[in-house]
This record gives sequence, C-alpha cells and structure tokens, in this order.
Amino acid sequence: MLPIDLLVHGGDVLTVDASGTVVSDGAVAVRAGEIVAVGPAERLRAQYAPAEEIDARGCLVLPGLVNTHTHLAMTLLRGTADDVTLQGFLERVVPREAELLTPETVAVGLRAAIAESVRGGVTTALDMYWFHEAAEEVAREAGWRLLTGPTFMDVPEPPDGRPYAERLAWAGAWLAARSAAPGTRPVLFAHSAYTLAPDQLAAITALARAHGALLHLHAAENAAEVALVAERYGMRPVELLDSLGVLGPDTLLAHAVELTDAEIAALARTGTSVAHCPASNLKLGCGIARVPDLLDAGVTVGIGTDGAVSSNTLDVLGAVRLAALVHKAGGDPTAVGAEQAVRMATIESARALGLGDRLGSLEPGKRADLIVVGLDRPHLAPRHDPYGTLAYAAAGADVRDTVVDGRVLMRDRALLTLDEPHVLRALTDAVAPAEPARLS
Repeated sequence: MLPIDLLVHGGDVLTVDASGTVVSDGAVAVRAGEIVAVGPAERLRAQYAPAEEIDARGCLVLPGLVNTHTHLAMTLLRGTADDVTLQGFLERVVPREAELLTPETVAVGLRAAIAESVRGGVTTALDMYWFHEAAEEVAREAGWRLLTGPTFMDVPEPPDGRPYAERLAWAGAWLAARSAAPGTRPVLFAHSAYTLAPDQLAAITALARAHGALLHLHAAENAAEVALVAERYGMRPVELLDSLGVLGPDTLLAHAVELTDAEIAALARTGTSVAHCPASNLKLGCGIARVPDLLDAGVTVGIGTDGAVSSNTLDVLGAVRLAALVHKAGGDPTAVGAEQAVRMATIESARALGLGDRLGSLEPGKRADLIVVGLDRPHLAPRHDPYGTLAYAAAGADVRDTVVDGRVLMRDRALLTLDEPHVLRALTDAVAPAEPARLS
C-alpha cells in the first residue's frame, strides 16, 4: 500500500470538476498538501495507507470555499456601521480605521476572521486591507490560505502612515522579494476609481502586470459611486477602467452592481472577472448585480462576503444561498441554480483569482483544500440533491471538518490551529478602549 498523509473517506464527494462528478461513498487521498487520488472509498482504502483519516460517512465532501472579496480584520468593527448607505459606511469606518488599526490590531482581527472562516468551510480568501504583512504572518501560523498584498487608497492619513508617493516603490520592492507559496499568487489592491486618480490607477496596473500579480479593486458598487466618477472624469467607473487598460484577465472587480450592457461586454472582451457580494450589496442598499447577464456573457463570477462591517458575516455558504435566491426575483427560478451557485463559491472563485488550475475542485494534482459538511441535523434531512442541500439549506455551522493544503484545521467542529477563546478575548480587548462608557 502507498503511504499518504490523509484519507477522507465514506462521504459523497462533490468534485466540482468540469463534468460535475459526484462519487457516492467516495474518498480523497492527500500527500504533501496535494490531492493524489479521488474515487470510490473501497478502492482508495485498499490502495493507500494514510497517516491520518477523516471518516466522512453520511456527509458531503467538497472543495473548500473561496472568498473572492473581503476585508478580514474588519471583524474589529463589526456592527459599527449598520443600516447606512455605502457612502455613510465609508464616512463612519475610514476615520475609525485610522484610529484603531496597527499591525497588532490587524493581527487580532485577522485571527478572529480566520476562526470564523475555517468554521464556515472557507479555505482561501482574497483580503484587501492595511498592514498585509501582519495578516500574512497570522495566516501562516494558522495554516490558512490567504491572498493579500499592498493596498492603494489615496487618503490624507492612511492607517499605515505611508503616503501614495512612497507606496508604489514599497509595493514594487515587496513584489520583487516575494516568492509565492503553492496555491497563491501576488496581489495588488487599488481601492477604487473614486479614491485613486486615473494616473495612479494606470501606474498600479502597470506594476501589477510587470510582476504577474492579480489586480483587485472595487467598481460600480452603487449608483452614487457611478455618478461621482462620471462627474469627475466624464466616464462611468468600468468605462474609465477600460480606457486606462485596467481591465484584463488578471483583474478582478468587486461588486460590479451598476453595469450597462456595453460594460458587461467590455468585461467579457477583456477577460475581467467579478466578485459577487450579495450580502453586502443588499445590506448597503446597493442593488442586485446583473449576475445572470454576466454569466451569459461568459464573465467569470466568484463569490465574496465583503468585510464583517458591510455584511456582518464572513459566511460564504450564506452568500451562496443569497446568490441562488436573489436573482430569481425577476421571475426566473433558473437564473442562478443551486449547482451554479456552489460552483461560483468553489471553482469559479478559484478561476476569478487566476488559480483555477490549483484550487476550486477535488482533482489529482490540485492543492488539498476540502471541507466535510455534516448532514445529521433536521434542516438537512432528507437529502435528495447535494447541490440543493448546500445552496438552500446548509449553513456555515454545518461544516464539520476543514482541510487546507492537506492540513486539518478543524476536526469535528474543533479548531486545531487557533486558540478560539483567546482569539475572542483578544478581539474584545482590542476594541474595548474605544467603546463609549455606559451610564449605570
């Protein structure tokens, strides 16, 4: 028998491959962080000798969920900007970030975000936030897959104190020195066309392209943003980005709610991807993105949660449910089906990051990121269609086991690489000094 590190066996394996293969009573074999085999449990158990096993009988086994747009350390500010517009949200949050954020507090917020994400079956996230070096260190310690990098936002007092004039050179040095870990790639974050000037956007894009980095930015999140950019530059955000050469196969736009037919065509023509964040879009009153039209045009659409302030949750399965439901409001119940929604949170999200060849499905040669969803609760019984179960009934709390790069980060709903009580105490302590005193 061949030695391997991990064998997950006995559950129904949703490979999310090109054919949508489901292996009943299946198994996944893992060695050195990579999937080496997927197939019937009986055959793989006879072929491999695992150092560690996960018995997934009665469960669903599927690729780890991929969060294509978030601001993870915003866990520090959860609940501080509810029931406001996008512009109201920014007015509240940006000044508070300038007061609160340090490498130490970002690390605290990041640990809490990873704990929440691992519990919800999220194995990879694209994180746009300040002090990314601190975030990377925390993710490494926890064994979690994080894509992050320098963020550009031309504000008077950025939390890290580094003005835009210095930021480009600093980001270039970081990119030049960085060696990507398996299943990751370098990333640059340009906040938006309303917080960066056209020449700045063009320079950031050129830097990203020179280093083969993913470029990620907010665009067309609501009508007010579109009007603001059009007033300043005589073009809508996506039109402006297209004119500057920002769009392309290595560019991922967050939200893309307010799009014209011509802009959708531009995204398709350039190979630009979209991170769909339905919870945040609904909570901030931004509207509903034209996801069915984007899909029909051939645009890659992944799922994101946004930060824990604008959506209040990092629950990607919750976003899957919203994505499968809100687009039916126009009267077409097939607009985004259950399987499509699950694919959007797995293989399509991986493709949106430019990592579809390494993540997003359970196939030999890919990184061993997978989750086990327990089905032993009333709201999941009886089970007829696994995709319908995941999209319409399951929640993040139903995830039982989470594996990243072949390492078990959560087993039987117990976190193994984070001290959860300590993480929560640290989060409370980090924000406590800023809390207003209450009258007795």
